[in-house]
Amino acid sequence: MSDISALESRIAAALERIRQGLDRQDGDGGGDDALHDALSAERASNAELETRVAQLQDRQDTQVAKLTGRIETYQTQILKLDEELQQLRASNQQLRTLNTQLRETVTKGLAPELHDAAVAAEIEALATQRAADTAEIDAILAELKPLIEETSNAAS
Repeated sequence: MSDISALESRIAAALERIRQGLDRQDGDGGGDDALHDALSAERASNAELETRVAQLQDRQDTQVAKLTGRIETYQTQILKLDEELQQLRASNQQLRTLNTQLRETVTKGLAPELHDAAVAAEIEALATQRAADTAEIDAILAELKPLIEETSNAAS
């Protein structure tokens, strides 16, 4: 960013020198070859500086766009992970409640419907845990994929 500011100030100074040169030329009434050469050199320098500023701005815009895209991807992944974790917590709480009821029932006498509900809750908890693990693996792979691509591109 300081490069852009420095280039802008150099451009402004070059334009001021050009303006002063033109003012002197208008006051002299004649054409000075040295002044024309200096003006041409300043114009060339100005054009070069403007090109460099444009290149820096393009590069900066590209980097900002890439970073913005990565941030959006990460936010989506975090939301998905959070959702999976909330489901896992709810499923585990249900499992604990059903297991407590099952223990109480077993001590009083076996109730098959509670046993079935406990087994179903345990299966749901395992499925939810697997989904959370899958979401976590997807997030890790998404983070590693750009690094692997950069490494393979650098090796090429």
